[in-house]
Amino acid sequence: MTGPVRVDEQLLGTYVEELGRIGEVPGNGLFRFQYNEAWQQARDQLLQWIEQAGLEGRVDAVGNVFGRLPGRSDRVVLTGSHVDTVPSGGRYDGALGVVGGLAALAALREHGTPERTLEVVALCEEESSRFTGNFFGTRAMLGLIEPDEPDRLVDADGIRLAEAMREAGLDPAAIPTAQRSDLDAFLELHIEQGRVLADEGVEVGLVEVIPAITWQTVTVRGQQDHAGATPMDLRRDAFQAAAEMSRRITRLVEGRGRPAVVTTGRWEVVPGLPSIVPGLARFSVDLRHPQEPVRDRLLAEIDRICADVAADHEVQVEIVRDKHEEPASMDAGLLAVLRDAVDSCGVSSRSMPSGAGHDSQLMASRVPTAMLFVPSVGGRSHSPAEFTELADCVRGASVLATALHRLAFDPGN
Repeated sequence: MTGPVRVDEQLLGTYVEELGRIGEVPGNGLFRFQYNEAWQQARDQLLQWIEQAGLEGRVDAVGNVFGRLPGRSDRVVLTGSHVDTVPSGGRYDGALGVVGGLAALAALREHGTPERTLEVVALCEEESSRFTGNFFGTRAMLGLIEPDEPDRLVDADGIRLAEAMREAGLDPAAIPTAQRSDLDAFLELHIEQGRVLADEGVEVGLVEVIPAITWQTVTVRGQQDHAGATPMDLRRDAFQAAAEMSRRITRLVEGRGRPAVVTTGRWEVVPGLPSIVPGLARFSVDLRHPQEPVRDRLLAEIDRICADVAADHEVQVEIVRDKHEEPASMDAGLLAVLRDAVDSCGVSSRSMPSGAGHDSQLMASRVPTAMLFVPSVGGRSHSPAEFTELADCVRGASVLATALHRLAFDPGN
């Protein structure tokens, strides 16, 4: 067994900095959404770097970008992450897994021809910031895109996904050609997006499970009235009822303790004027827990809370489930390979759940999959303040490169 594989620090630093400027609004983070101009610039830049690294570059039917190091076998060990961002996002979420994987393959190219082919991928979409594609790039690779999606999915400006694809030089009719059946393994390097590693001074996290995630939209309908002429005891204020629901839901999950989390981050109040008692309020619920039964018990409690508050305030409530995903366990064999790589590289590590959802959770349903985390300074993410030290980026990418060497160059893995 060979020793650790080290990635080039200067190369990776250049990748992080230059990709991080594509789609950046100074002082307000990144706005790199599926198929927009910044996304296309990132695609073109990645293809240029792939060529410079001596890899074979290509773009599939949905815009996933690949860099390939051919092996003696056509079976593929894949690494990578997504290249799109949330609105006002940071430089590292998704992007580090892409450029870290590229730096890893650039280093591994110096080791000769692997037994199994190695590829790095920049997945076209994970964040659903423009279209509600929900892992569109990964779903395309797994053959999970519905035929009507390109014409059904529409962005905030009314542009259909199919139209956006054509503007980016892609053909919606070719989507089925993106499906892959040659993948033996998928490894994803990612920032933690929390502060566990940073607080504990641990250098690498080995993800054991990605949480069960549910998104719901709660709509509360009361009675719209005059703000001055309607006595407080006669009001059916939709917002006050919704606000009480949100606070009681938050207290419920706080009482459950870590790792349960809930966020009510999107709000709409109608008509939204100072002189009118709101007749409608709508808010989102994002609930996560790595154990599905616990998540589902919390959902039942949330339903009960909303019904009780609605009855107390004499309003109506409707709950629509927008997303309901099962937890995803990472592959034990790949985690063992990552642990060996951690030991070889001489870095500290801990096993942990992921708080966030990732492409890996969907990939794991079809392909052996594992994830590794590097620290996020202050736990900041989905924010322009998102930051990971270059030394941590290099350390994580080197662990990744070492694990990829084990998987692709050693026929026994």
